[in-house]
Amino acid sequence: MPRKTDVPSRITRAGIALFARQGYHGTSTRDIARLADVSEVTLFRYFEHKEDIFWAALDASFESLKPRLIALEPGSRNAAPEVFLPRIMNVLVDTATFSPELVRLIAIAVLEVHGKAEDVCREHMTPLFTMIRDYLRKNIEAGTIRNLNPSIMTIGLALTILAQPEVSKLIEGCHLSRLELRQVVDTYTEFWLGALVQPCQKDPLQSFSSTEVLSA
Repeated sequence: MPRKTDVPSRITRAGIALFARQGYHGTSTRDIARLADVSEVTLFRYFEHKEDIFWAALDASFESLKPRLIALEPGSRNAAPEVFLPRIMNVLVDTATFSPELVRLIAIAVLEVHGKAEDVCREHMTPLFTMIRDYLRKNIEAGTIRNLNPSIMTIGLALTILAQPEVSKLIEGCHLSRLELRQVVDTYTEFWLGALVQPCQKDPLQSFSSTEVLSA
C-alpha cells in the first residue's frame, strides 16, 4: 500500500496529466482519483474541491521552471545581447518543449478557471518576465537595443516561443515545427537579435574612398 504522504503528490500528478489533456471542465474528481489509484473519499480528505487540486497541479508544474531561472541568473544581467538572448531562448524553448503541460495549465487557468490564476501566474512568472524587461530597458538606455517598449518586447519574446509549437503548424509551409531544439533556439535568437539590436553606426570616414579622404 502507498504511504500516506505519497497520496497528495499522486493526486497532484494525476491532476497535472488530466487537466493538461482534458481541460478543467472536462476532468472530474473521479477521473483524478482513478488515475491516482485512490478512492474519491480519500481524494476529498486531502483536497476539499476540484479547484484545489488544479491549483496544486499548477504550482507543482511551475517547479520545473525554477532550476532554469536559477541557471539563468549568474551574469545574465550584464551580458551582451548576443549572450543574453540565447539564454532566454533556451529557457523558453525548454519550457515549451519539456513542460508542455505547464503551458497548457496556464492557458486553462486563465481561460477556464479564473479565480487565483493571475496571482499564481504572477508569483511564478513575474521574476522571469521582469528580468527580461529590465534587461531590455537597461540596454535601451545604453543604446545597444532599439528604443522600443520593453514590456511589449518581453511579451513578444515569450509568446513567440511558448506559442510556437502549435501556431507554427497553422502557417502553411512553415518549417519551425520540424526543427530540432538547437535549431529552434538558433533561429529565434537570430531573428530577435536582428529585430532588437541596434545596427552598428558607420564611421563617417568609411563612406568615403581612401582617395577622397587623402584629397580632403
